[in-house]
Amino acid sequence: MTPRPSMDFISFRSSKLHLSPKADSKNLISYLVTKTKVINEKYHRFLGRHFPRFYILYTIFMKGLQMLWADAKKARRIKTNMWKHNIKFHQLSYREMEHLRQFRQDVTKCLFLGIISIPPFANYLVFLLMYLFPRQLLIRHFWTSKQQIDFLDIYHALRKQSHPEILSSLERAIPLISDAGLRWHLTELYAKIQHGIHPAITDIMALRECFSNHPLGMNQLQALQMKALSRAMLLTPYLPPFFLRHRLKTHITVIHQLDKALTRLGIGHLTAQEVKSACYLRGLNSTHIAEDRCRTWLGEWLQISCSLKEAELSLLLHNMVLLSINYIGTRH
Repeated sequence: MTPRPSMDFISFRSSKLHLSPKADSKNLISYLVTKTKVINEKYHRFLGRHFPRFYILYTIFMKGLQMLWADAKKARRIKTNMWKHNIKFHQLSYREMEHLRQFRQDVTKCLFLGIISIPPFANYLVFLLMYLFPRQLLIRHFWTSKQQIDFLDIYHALRKQSHPEILSSLERAIPLISDAGLRWHLTELYAKIQHGIHPAITDIMALRECFSNHPLGMNQLQALQMKALSRAMLLTPYLPPFFLRHRLKTHITVIHQLDKALTRLGIGHLTAQEVKSACYLRGLNSTHIAEDRCRTWLGEWLQISCSLKEAELSLLLHNMVLLSINYIGTRH
């Protein structure tokens, strides 16, 4: 008679049969992930202890990469949905439109870094330039909290440098207006702004016709006017007049579309940060203004914007100066 195997042997053999290669690979991956996390934590503690300043920069850079990657995935989802359902940009929700607008701007800024890092060993120079010129070369994801406030102040100071030139162009346009009533309205508006008075919505809306035809319509603007308006929108003014006009039209049309989407959503549904970002995009330095005042100002802007037709967008372009220059709480 053949001897029967013991129970211990049977249990051992059955356990060996249940350990498939797939289970082994999962256990190995889990082990490697755990060990990687432990090593990464030790590395972070080492940097924080011995190189605290570098560790701060390293942490900001890694978080910035994560946020940029998340933005890219969200932008891809939005674009895929647009393609599948044949949706145009102006048909998106406000937050989707704003995300795509901001992501395009961020990618455009990162493009310069990508180009200069192509040559061999140029990436070392790129890291040095990023450290020395964070405002010019990096996007907001890679700024510290203090840098975000400081850099927004610097950018607004650059915008404000164009305000006197834009107002002077309005003053020079007054004699060129044939209608006496419109000429009087523009003279009154100019005088109010010069005396530090925040204009009423009716003061601005009374000038719609001036900004749809000669002399202040989008197609009638002179090169110097377009250069000043480009600086007010933080766009480069160093382009031929045709490209300046095209870029101004494109950017103010996007803002107009955003305004319509925001009106559908309602300002009350925006967070405090979204309100401040929306105001800053439209010409107001909202970093030092209370949230309730920002909401009030944004409401005034939307009331004007949503009343304008496409042919009157030159008024919306000038409104970035007219509505923001003397608003309560702005720094002068």
